[in-house]
Amino acid sequence: MPGIRRTTLPKANRGDDTAAGHWLLARLGKRVLRPGGAELTRELLDRAAVTDADVLELAPGLGRTAIEILARRPRSYLGAEQDPDAAALVRDIVHKSGAGRGDVRVADAADTGLPDASSDVVVGEAMLTMQGKATKHAIVAEAARLLRPGGRYAIHELALTPDTIADDVKTDVRQSLARAIKVNARPLTVAEWRDLLAEHGLVVDHVATAPMALLQPRRLIADEGLLRALRFTMNVLTHRDARRRVLQMRRTFRRHRDRLTAVAIVARKSPTEHADQSHVSAPGVVEARQGDRS
Repeated sequence: MPGIRRTTLPKANRGDDTAAGHWLLARLGKRVLRPGGAELTRELLDRAAVTDADVLELAPGLGRTAIEILARRPRSYLGAEQDPDAAALVRDIVHKSGAGRGDVRVADAADTGLPDASSDVVVGEAMLTMQGKATKHAIVAEAARLLRPGGRYAIHELALTPDTIADDVKTDVRQSLARAIKVNARPLTVAEWRDLLAEHGLVVDHVATAPMALLQPRRLIADEGLLRALRFTMNVLTHRDARRRVLQMRRTFRRHRDRLTAVAIVARKSPTEHADQSHVSAPGVVEARQGDRS
């Protein structure tokens, strides 16, 4: 299959009908797999201030965000990726970047084995969404442990909207996503994402949302460029099992488009690390929304 060679991708032995949705899209040549697209990732990194910082990225996947981080000239970059194949892929990208200090190690995002207070910025995108409640908490706790006082935790995830969404609707959306992407996705509302961070002593500084338009033509072109978007579309059209899966994902996203949004949040570890600050947002917290539905 054109695009990234199938043998270099994680879970390459899984058929198109059973592969996790994000790896299927990668096989078809899609590079940007984050729910809010490349634009929301760039805003997240700008707000997280990765330049001249020691940056840890949890679950870097295909390495697209690693490229964006390295372009901003951090003091150091380290990726922690549980899948050995993905780790090797991103390690090769980092080493070829010529950007100085950078590496990727095979490690669990919930238990990296790294020293306390070793990072200025921890970045995680589209990975907490795929975890259950206990693992979400474990990963956020690990990020908080790894941050230096005043350090920033930057996440880019899928969210349910509005914050008042009924529990039965949440269940319906989550079950629909799980059937479509073959991953037990459990997105939270924006308020719930903020609360999750606050429970671990992190103070929210910035919140931005964008439409969940991952497979919409305008977003495809914006994220991939015209030629790569056309190549991806041709791959979808010429591979039957993959086409069926992608169309199912697209139908699911469209069906629930009024209940799904992408969210980027930057939260900081209090310089004093006082527990009594753990459930508040910073004064003047910035909230932004990208308006188009792509």
